[in-house]
Amino acid sequence: MKEGTAAEHLSNEQKSQLLVRARAAAARSLGISFEGIPDLSSLPSPSGRLAEPGMCFVTWKKAGQLRGCIGSVEPVRPLWADVQANAVHALLDDPRFPPATARELEGLELEISVLSPFVRASDPLQTVEIGVHGLLVGRGGRRGLLLPQVPVEWEWDVPQFLAQACRKAGLPADAWRDADTVVSTFEAEVFGDEDLPRDG
Repeated sequence: MKEGTAAEHLSNEQKSQLLVRARAAAARSLGISFEGIPDLSSLPSPSGRLAEPGMCFVTWKKAGQLRGCIGSVEPVRPLWADVQANAVHALLDDPRFPPATARELEGLELEISVLSPFVRASDPLQTVEIGVHGLLVGRGGRRGLLLPQVPVEWEWDVPQFLAQACRKAGLPADAWRDADTVVSTFEAEVFGDEDLPRDG
């Protein structure tokens, strides 16, 4: 899967910082601590791109299955703060799942998707590329977003991807064809626990 081309790619160190911050924020929200996860107050102050406004989605999985996913579609806070907030919300506030418990956290897998700016797609069938683009579909007050990795995991083609994004927005599957429906694409830098450096 290709990474996004927002302003600059995140360095491996920046990715590690965000992953650590996400887990530390999640642990604090549950009132627990465990080996290898520092307290948030002990972490260095974010700088560079981490301190700039950003958008991300944070995904938790349990044994490879979705356990929670929540994110932002507007860059209203620094990227580090967006990651921390969404890590907690995805763990506790995803309406599709009951809130995670302290006992669960250590066994959950973490994935962060840092979003590039949205670009309106005037001809989605021609411009959307599976494995590269995510979709944001909106009409009226309804919006639905699917990350670039989703159609790869489900083996969707472009029409299926567009239809599922519309359904995510609570719209008819073919709403993307309507002139009053806004279809936007984005890319994402996607990384997870496997990207953390290992001791030894």
